[in-house]
Amino acid sequence: MGLSLTQRHQRRVLASLEAAAASPAVPMAGGNAYELQLAQLLQDRLRLKQVQSNEGKAALKLQMLPAYEPYIQGVLEAGNGAQDEVVTTIMVWRIDAADYVGALDIAAYVLQHGLLMPDRFERSTGCLIAEEVAEAALKAQKTNGGFELSTLHRTMELTAEQDMPDEARAKLYLATGRATVAGLTLENPGQPGQVAAGIELLKRAIELNSSCGGKKDLDGAERLLKKIAPPEGS
Repeated sequence: MGLSLTQRHQRRVLASLEAAAASPAVPMAGGNAYELQLAQLLQDRLRLKQVQSNEGKAALKLQMLPAYEPYIQGVLEAGNGAQDEVVTTIMVWRIDAADYVGALDIAAYVLQHGLLMPDRFERSTGCLIAEEVAEAALKAQKTNGGFELSTLHRTMELTAEQDMPDEARAKLYLATGRATVAGLTLENPGQPGQVAAGIELLKRAIELNSSCGGKKDLDGAERLLKKIAPPEGS
């Protein structure tokens, strides 16, 4: 049973007050709102462990996420950057559930305040955000599915200054390059400079990791650019 409007409002306000009162960089522990959501998180993680399918886990997370929304809203509105396992975990769950806009809203807060991921995630915060979004995009692109270019651009902006392995950042450049030139043809060359922008992104991906798989995409984009470029002297 979902929360009523009154319950959602109360949880958001309480989370906002607790987050505003918490000190930066220290664990957000002891508050009623946080402890309530942390207990819910532990229960939900146990439920997820009973599901073996990744698709099944993602579908279950999508069902679970609304229960955390008021708390997340409150923290994002007033938080000072206290370490918060609920916030960082729900950020990842939103990516898993394909709620990329919601995930990146949390990511902006998490990166601004330098929140750390729980040990079980085994990657730095910036690396996890860049790599998870990139891998979701690359998977969609392999099956000829679309992926919002604006999501990839925002991910690049948020993680531009974050330290991570070159191979992880290459995935993000590759996915963004592919999305930039996706569907472009001689008859539909996109916006002025769009193909060239895609080429630069693909080149950067290959510079970072020569085995990233972007060489075929780069060749195709460069051939298209030659076709749409005006003749010299015109």
